[in-house]
Amino acid sequence: MSMQSWGPQQPQPYGAGAGQGAMRAGHTDRERAVDVLKAAYAEGRLSANEYSSRFDGVQRAKTYGQLAYLVSDLPVGPAVLPMVGPMTGPPMMMQPVYAPRPRNNPLAVAALVLGLLCVPSFGLFGIPAVVTGHLAKSQMRGSGEEGDAMATTGLVLGWLSVGGWGLLILLGLLGSVA
Repeated sequence: MSMQSWGPQQPQPYGAGAGQGAMRAGHTDRERAVDVLKAAYAEGRLSANEYSSRFDGVQRAKTYGQLAYLVSDLPVGPAVLPMVGPMTGPPMMMQPVYAPRPRNNPLAVAALVLGLLCVPSFGLFGIPAVVTGHLAKSQMRGSGEEGDAMATTGLVLGWLSVGGWGLLILLGLLGSVA
């Protein structure tokens, strides 16, 4: 990049139709521009000579247009120029970020349904509920899917069903021996 003077451009006369660029800049506006230059220098986007030249230009700048010119080729973060008109909503940095929800594991849903079916069907779905519950928990460990509570509920209901059937069979065997 050739050495160029980053000093302020010739100011436009008042009322020359330059818009916001002709508006007078204040101390805080210059401080914001210096912050942009500091960040660019720290990130290696400007050499020491470029930083020094632009810093001097910021101190001499009188208008928003001059400040914008000094940082126009740098990522500035918040805008150096003031906003025009009323804001239509919160600034972008304050808007909520909507991340897609992870999907429910299909086996966890199946475990819950089978576990709930154990109650009215006298436990015929207990073993399938236990198997699908364990498979769902195994899959969810590595996939980031949701459904842990559904898989656990299916497991608990399935194991209660299997235990109830086991107890009935054990009592039936003990009753036939006695």
